[in-house]
Amino acid sequence: MPIEDHPQRYALVNELHARPFPSLEVPCHAVYLAIKQPVAAASRDRAADRAQLVDLLDRHGGPHPAPEASHYSGTIGHHDLKWENHTEFTTYSAFRKGIAERPFDPARAEVFPDDWLARMPGTRLVSLLIRVDVMPEDEADLPTMLEDWFVPESLAASTVNDGAAIVAGDFRIDPAGHMHFAVFVRPGTSPRRVGRIVQRLCEIETYRAMSMLGLARARELGTRLNALDPQLLDLVASIDGNPPHPEATLHNLLAISAELERLAVQSFFRFGATTAYEAILHQRIAALRESRMTGRQTFAEFMMRRYDPAMRTVKSAEVRLHSMMDRARHAADLLRTRVDVDRSAQNQKLLESMDRRADLALRLQHTVEGLSVVAISYYSVNLAAYLAYPATEALAISKGMATAILTPLVILAVWLMVRRIRRHMEH
Repeated sequence: MPIEDHPQRYALVNELHARPFPSLEVPCHAVYLAIKQPVAAASRDRAADRAQLVDLLDRHGGPHPAPEASHYSGTIGHHDLKWENHTEFTTYSAFRKGIAERPFDPARAEVFPDDWLARMPGTRLVSLLIRVDVMPEDEADLPTMLEDWFVPESLAASTVNDGAAIVAGDFRIDPAGHMHFAVFVRPGTSPRRVGRIVQRLCEIETYRAMSMLGLARARELGTRLNALDPQLLDLVASIDGNPPHPEATLHNLLAISAELERLAVQSFFRFGATTAYEAILHQRIAALRESRMTGRQTFAEFMMRRYDPAMRTVKSAEVRLHSMMDRARHAADLLRTRVDVDRSAQNQKLLESMDRRADLALRLQHTVEGLSVVAISYYSVNLAAYLAYPATEALAISKGMATAILTPLVILAVWLMVRRIRRHMEH
């Protein structure tokens, strides 16, 4: 068509198909790792994640991903490898046909060599062994089999995808450091559908682990808030009374507000990410379309009893933090108003004192002006008498008489001169 495409049109469409579900033939098994670097998402070294993948591919002569790729699918030995680089974590999925005689044999994880794992740029957050097998001919034996494989007290099992398969897991970590899931598939289920089920189990555990990182932050935050809350209550209570040093109280309130703001900045990303991961987790569980199996709790019920309380704790800590921030802010505003009123009263008294001092200074100035008129007049009369002496002598006027005549005239002239100078200075 004779129209120019948006520069990102094809890239945005391709993103919809960038991470297809694996196609798995039954029976098979999967090994899944989720790695998180111990830094914030914004400062992650994505080049190190890619270099780690390239190292694994080079061991098997596999082709390298594109320089800026965030996902990769290929073959390493007998396994199909899937690599994805997410915002906060990196995942490795290895799939292979066939299953071991021993359920969840740790040797299956040797697809990821120990020396390669030792150089991983991050820490292991999730490690899964998933066994995918054909549904037993006698499904009545399945509950007993699951109780032998998993811890019955925490076992969750359900029929998923409209009866296409049964999934089970106990969300416990074995001595080798792996968590286990079992998938029993009914005959006739397509490989793509099996891949979707396995992928969703991996995502459920990954997003559960990532969201529960917020619980650790909430507990740390709760400890700090428990220390700040009594201080804030004491400072707020002192506002109703008459604090001896309101400015010092205001300074302490502002220090608490600054500490709360710092905690909010540190927790903002983690709490926001926890909310997002929680929503994705519940979406993945809903996508399984679970139905109850022989009275066992479903994955949704397991999360409701074991997982949702942790998320409520995170939300409670976040709400408490914002509540304390609001209280500290309002208390600081009230105390700042009180300090301003006290300062206004002090300024009023200071102005009154300055008025009194100005009045005294004006009176003193008038007194000094009167004295200065007398002093200037005294010297001026003598000077005028000397100047007028020749004339008064010719007129036969005595010196005393001449001084008496000149005195009121000189005083009047000096007074007028001083008054004119004062008016000029006032203007």
